[in-house]
Amino acid sequence: MSLVTSTPTSRHDSAPPWQWDVFCRVIDNFGDIGVCWRLCTDLASRGHHVRLWADDSSPLTWMAPGAREGLWPGVQVLDWAQSQDAAFVAQLPPATVWIEGFGCEIAPEFIASYAISISARASEVIKTPVWINLEYLSAESYVERCHALPSPVMQGPAKGWTKHFYYPGFTAGTGGLLRESKLLAAAAQWDHTKRSDWLRSHGVTWQGERLISLFCYEPEGLSAALAHWMRGPEQTLLLVTPGRAARAVQAAWSTAVEASGVPAGDNKLRLHHLPALAQAEFDELLRSCDVNLVRGEDSLVRALWAGKPFLWHIYPQDDGAHRDKLNAFLDCLQVPAGLRTLFAAWNGLPLPSGAESTPIDWALLHAEESRMAAHDWRLQLASQEDLVTALVNFVEKKR
Repeated sequence: MSLVTSTPTSRHDSAPPWQWDVFCRVIDNFGDIGVCWRLCTDLASRGHHVRLWADDSSPLTWMAPGAREGLWPGVQVLDWAQSQDAAFVAQLPPATVWIEGFGCEIAPEFIASYAISISARASEVIKTPVWINLEYLSAESYVERCHALPSPVMQGPAKGWTKHFYYPGFTAGTGGLLRESKLLAAAAQWDHTKRSDWLRSHGVTWQGERLISLFCYEPEGLSAALAHWMRGPEQTLLLVTPGRAARAVQAAWSTAVEASGVPAGDNKLRLHHLPALAQAEFDELLRSCDVNLVRGEDSLVRALWAGKPFLWHIYPQDDGAHRDKLNAFLDCLQVPAGLRTLFAAWNGLPLPSGAESTPIDWALLHAEESRMAAHDWRLQLASQEDLVTALVNFVEKKR
């Protein structure tokens, strides 16, 4: 079955490109700048000009080599501090759109400089930018209620202007998901030969084992899952990403060995530690694996587009809000009961009713049911408008 995608319905290609200012504060774990960078490059690929203002652009050194040196057409990476330099801001071409990534607030100095510039050029027709607060991804019910709502600016140099809340999401009533125009075609063309070539080019010695990628925080279910793969019966190669995932495996290994109960010579699990991967390489990793264990927001979406069985390690929050967020996601995709149990066990959350007294069936991850579910989720989401197409259409209406 071929993938069905929505047809972009954005503005005419003959219209002049817009200038976008995307603002990003890097908090932790690289997801914020990862999403903002994908947004910027997707916009640029459609002919727009984008300035990415980041307080720490260093992750782009490995995430998008050449980005900081200006080697990506249409995208300029700027230091957040420069947005507070009135003289620097004054000489920039005015922006059509401002985007506050994940609700980070634009520097007041930048807003003041822009407002003053508009006042000084009263003889010209300069529209105020379409100002968007790009929110976190969630499947919770409030997203559809709050998506695209206006928020009047009540004070400061931009008093009287309007921000809009913009929520990515999994339904037609939201802002959609990031999905580049050629992404699904590339996934559909990813075959055994391309997988073998990719693994070889990244130093992975593959002996035909089942392939699983691991990009996680410190999941509660890791030791149990490792023990399952150690017991087999199938040979498994676990491709471990650097950082927290690698440290989590190291911390869980001895417990897993003891729980597996297999002698060292009978261990069916082999590890390969990967270096940091650029975003395009990470997408290819997910396409190459039979199962993907992902975390956060950006890699969740990429796992969905890869169309392979996966588990999502949601970012744990002290107030337990991640439990509701995960359950809303599982409800939205109508995840089968057995897989819901795996998602809960992986995240260390209470198991669904009736599943508490039975062993966790990690083998379900590799079952045909899981493969078909992942395929269906991709088809379902691909039928909806992607985030950048929806965002451009939204801006067109607000200009």
